[in-house]
Amino acid sequence: MKLQGRQTWKFGDQVYLNSTGTAVGPMESEGPLGSLFDVRYNDLHCNEKNWELAERRLMEDSIASCLGKAKLTNEDINFFLAGDLLNQVVTANYVARGNEIPFLGVFGACSTSMESLAVGAALVDGGFAQRVVAAVSSHNATAERQFRYPTEYGGQKPDTATFTVTGAGAALISSEPSPIRIASATIGKVQDLGIKDPFDMGSAMAPAAADTIMTHLKETGMAPGDYDLIVTGDLSGVGAPIVKMLLKEKGIDVSNNHRDCGLMVYRPDQEVFAGGSGCGCSAVVTYGHLVKELMSGSLKRILVVATGALLNPTMIQQKESIPTIAHAVALEGIKGGSN
Repeated sequence: MKLQGRQTWKFGDQVYLNSTGTAVGPMESEGPLGSLFDVRYNDLHCNEKNWELAERRLMEDSIASCLGKAKLTNEDINFFLAGDLLNQVVTANYVARGNEIPFLGVFGACSTSMESLAVGAALVDGGFAQRVVAAVSSHNATAERQFRYPTEYGGQKPDTATFTVTGAGAALISSEPSPIRIASATIGKVQDLGIKDPFDMGSAMAPAAADTIMTHLKETGMAPGDYDLIVTGDLSGVGAPIVKMLLKEKGIDVSNNHRDCGLMVYRPDQEVFAGGSGCGCSAVVTYGHLVKELMSGSLKRILVVATGALLNPTMIQQKESIPTIAHAVALEGIKGGSN
């Protein structure tokens, strides 16, 4: 691994994304990508007795699917990197309790998907691990209960609100050749636009996404057109236009190849306000859809920029503004790799 510039890691040629696993809830199953997910539930309880257990089930399912495709077991994995949105990353903690893989809890809010993938790739590239599993999860009902209002309250929301994805994604990283190489990662800096409204995450996170994309392109020497797709995590309908505007002001045009996972995971006619959000948003779209496009050759190189709002309920009650961050990982399709 080589440090390029201040905050970008360029990995060697032997860091691969070997397999992925996804598990989703009913709204995601009914979305345009629904058939691409490995495990699909038709109710939010996911056959469990409460929301938190349901989220735990989603993460466990995504890991089982990921390892099953690679024909590996928990004992074959050196480290488990995982995070979620709940206080003290409790979903990841309890999943780690069950799988007995050496564990590092990771939290970057909704950016955790790419943070865990980047750190896992760094461990493999540095020779500190042979195989790493990176996983994240979110659940609409658990997130609403913690950050806003329980869904049972039926509280009204503005159009700028996002809809937390009920889903989990897991990725296996190793030095064993596969059709997808993890090329580089840019670790983001915390940004704060001064927004205090927890129902407008898209506006709050857009500056972090723009800063990370600009930094990545500068430090790698890449141009926007070098990527078939630059996808953000969950800026959705509000933040996606803002990030394009911010980048265009700096002379960077991504209008032809930018998409947002929060707008990809649901249909326009689904009642999800501005679009999807949550740790699971970028994870299920990337691990369930985009990796398949890379493997088929439909996409050759993509940059996934997962965005996160680093808030908690106490800070919002104290009228603090919302700090945000974005982490980017570049993935490349490799011809002739083994599945």
